[in-house]
Amino acid sequence: METKTIQIRVSAEVAERFESASKEEQRKIEALLSLQIGDLTQPKRSLEEVMDSMGQYAQAQGLTPEILESILSD
Repeated sequence: METKTIQIRVSAEVAERFESASKEEQRKIEALLSLQIGDLTQPKRSLEEVMDSMGQYAQAQGLTPEILESILSD
């Protein structure tokens, strides 16, 4: 899959936490954000479809519930 870099504005706190995360955690966060942005910009789908799609993509990228919990608790 071809990728392209974009810039988005986030709070300073969020930026600092992202920058201090490991490269692996950053990659997983980027994958989740890419999926979410893609879902938000597609024609309307049901919430269930979006959630299923996000879960499948995250799982394919190696994001486990434990890793997600660790990221969210930091």
